[in-house]
Amino acid sequence: MRIGIVGAGAIGSIVGGLLTKAGHDVTLIDQWPEHVETMRAQGLRLSGTCGDHAISVTALHIHEAQSIREPFEAVFIAVKSYDTEWATALGLAYLRRPAGVVVVFQNGINDERVAAIAGRERTLGCVITIGAGRYEPGHAMRTDSGKLGFKIGELDGRDTERARELVRIMNDVAPATLTTNLWGERWSKLAINCMANPLAGLSGLGSAEVRSQPVPRRIAIQLAAEVVTVGRAYGHEVEPIFGIEAQRMVDAAEGRGLAEVEADMAAGTKFLAGGRPSLLQDVLKGRRTEVDYLNGYVAAEGRKAGVKTPFNDAIVALFGRYGVGTLKPDPKNLDPLVRMLPR
Repeated sequence: MRIGIVGAGAIGSIVGGLLTKAGHDVTLIDQWPEHVETMRAQGLRLSGTCGDHAISVTALHIHEAQSIREPFEAVFIAVKSYDTEWATALGLAYLRRPAGVVVVFQNGINDERVAAIAGRERTLGCVITIGAGRYEPGHAMRTDSGKLGFKIGELDGRDTERARELVRIMNDVAPATLTTNLWGERWSKLAINCMANPLAGLSGLGSAEVRSQPVPRRIAIQLAAEVVTVGRAYGHEVEPIFGIEAQRMVDAAEGRGLAEVEADMAAGTKFLAGGRPSLLQDVLKGRRTEVDYLNGYVAAEGRKAGVKTPFNDAIVALFGRYGVGTLKPDPKNLDPLVRMLPR
């Protein structure tokens, strides 16, 4: 399978590098010139829990996509949520017809946005459970040691050969599985993103600290409960969050079984290796964040369904106080959320 990856950020680099190392035909297309030039000159360096590798990869600047001669059988959309439409259109232009597939390889729930451009018949979803960082050009680091890397599924929940083929390919990066409940998996991952990403971005705490320190953990549980409630309002069976049954998050937010959920969240940090959620990485780089496509999405969908989401609303409002590149992470930034916690 000839694969194009639009967006060679942390996840795109880990996946593209390891697929290339496994012998797959992969082209990385990215918008950071220095990253592309470093990969060309020195290869792509990978480190962390995936091991240390120096891999010769095919890397293109966005403006060089026009030089692509042979179409891709699969295009992975691995950009930030706010870049979804143009990245999909770019990838679609170099996709083999009619059998090629566009794979939604992002945080947030962007599958329908991709399908509106690529067509539902050629759109597949991939829920990512690995953690990664890209802190310098030409180098990406995997930061988790979890047993499962990817959950791949059709938008309509069918079990198809093309989805199974993608599972087989992604097993060369990390263990992958096919899901017939893509939307339930999406809302589970959305809950994780709504918990860890904004709290890390506001406070400067890493992935493990957000789940192990009492104050951010209590806030995270409230955020998760709102996500679960909104997802259920649309008929989705939300899958476990950090391995914890979704209903337990809802109960914990209301004070039932709170200590047990907190203990399970803290125990799960053993699979983390000092990683930073992607939104904190964006804040530290002075980049635009995805908060409007994470907590903002939950808040908007909650309003449509008549479900109150005060903690997600508050997250959006807090980030709204800052222009791009002006937020300085500090645990004190969590104080307004702390005051909202049940007593």
